Amino acid sequence: MTSLNNTLVNFIKLFKQAISGKEIDYTKGSIRKAIFLLSVPMILEMCMESIFALVDIAFVSQISTNAVATIGLTESVITLVYAVAVGLSMAATAVVARRIGEKDTSGANRAAVQVIILGVLVAIVVSVFGILYPKEILGLMGGERDLIEEGYRYTQILFGGNITIVLLFLINAIFRGAGNASMAMWVLILSNGLNIMLDPIFIFGLGPIPEYGVAGAAIATTIGRGVAVLFQLFILFYGATRIKLAFKDIVINISVMWNLIKVSLGGIGQFIIGTSSWIFLMRIMSEFGSEVLAGYTISIRIMMFTMMPAWGMSNAAATLVGQNLGAKKPDRAETSVWKTGKYNAWFMLIVSVFYFAFAEAIVGWFSPQPEVIKYGALSLQIITAGYVFYAYGMTITNAFNGAGDTKTPTVINFFCFWVLQLPFAYIAAIWLDWGPTGVFWAITIAEVLIAIIAIIWFKKGKWKLVEV
Repeated sequence: MTSLNNTLVNFIKLFKQAISGKEIDYTKGSIRKAIFLLSVPMILEMCMESIFALVDIAFVSQISTNAVATIGLTESVITLVYAVAVGLSMAATAVVARRIGEKDTSGANRAAVQVIILGVLVAIVVSVFGILYPKEILGLMGGERDLIEEGYRYTQILFGGNITIVLLFLINAIFRGAGNASMAMWVLILSNGLNIMLDPIFIFGLGPIPEYGVAGAAIATTIGRGVAVLFQLFILFYGATRIKLAFKDIVINISVMWNLIKVSLGGIGQFIIGTSSWIFLMRIMSEFGSEVLAGYTISIRIMMFTMMPAWGMSNAAATLVGQNLGAKKPDRAETSVWKTGKYNAWFMLIVSVFYFAFAEAIVGWFSPQPEVIKYGALSLQIITAGYVFYAYGMTITNAFNGAGDTKTPTVINFFCFWVLQLPFAYIAAIWLDWGPTGVFWAITIAEVLIAIIAIIWFKKGKWKLVEV
């Protein structure tokens, strides 16, 4: 009993440390402890993002079907902005972590400044197009006239204020690279908390604030993210952190900027390849009717919810690899990846067994229709059969990214998703008449193959020699 109490006390102590907002040197000490301290805030950060998305839709769905569709169409286009932001954020984490590991704080500061400048430049270009052509953007995505008239202000505001999205991504990536994952978590709690409070006020109106409808959701989101970005900048300039910026640092450094761009291209490629693959798979599934599509959609949403802790844990590998390579400790970097992968695999194994046993009951919570339950459960069981492989695949992919080798995961993803998964899904589902099962197996096989190829490539050790 005493041993159990001690374990519980130690866990609570470590949990408090993980969310405290303190920067930690991950180039020494217990690797197991380092993984925990990095994983906890990253997991919570991802959970906050999912809550944000659900709340937004929950409020907007009370307006009209067109309002919900407007959000869907707008986010389909703004995914391109996300792609750039995600790519730059990978580069930011890799370069900042490397400089921190080298104990080169001025180099980390330079990288932070250049990635922020790049983000601002990208955001300005996107803002101009979004402010001037919101109706054309919605029309290009197939929006009907009444939808465009009702929703174009939403598109205009979201694109116009996209700088808040971009900087939120990038500055949080800087915090993670510096070893302060908890700060990134608290920033998202602030952003999403404000959004949840402001959504009903701006959507439905309150006191002197008029009813803005779906445009109100964009206003609330932009304000919430904008305040969070101001908080981030305050911490960067005035906080007691490793990354300490001054206004004199805000100068363009072409060599550092070009290095960040080179590293980010692979990250952008990974995001685009992955996103486009899921869109194509969704298109194939639509051939089998709305009930099958609904079942598949429900299963994906269920899986994404449990994938978040796994992604949070695997993200820890990026910071650990970056800092330890910077400290000239490649063996510690490699050990960190294998341990992170092992812990992730155990978690994913437990989840997959649970899903396999209770798939029908879980899908049944979301729909009472037999066909939806049937195909949703089948999707859940087949796709999660490879969960243990996914755990290692995502961990090693993030390790490559953390080392600054964003090219390798891009090549692996291109081969496994575009060359293998998509043709196999189409042939199996349509030509061989396997139906939806063909798509489910295509996803599982591709993800398993990603893990196997990533492990083989990782063991070669070339990622240890990458300079960023």
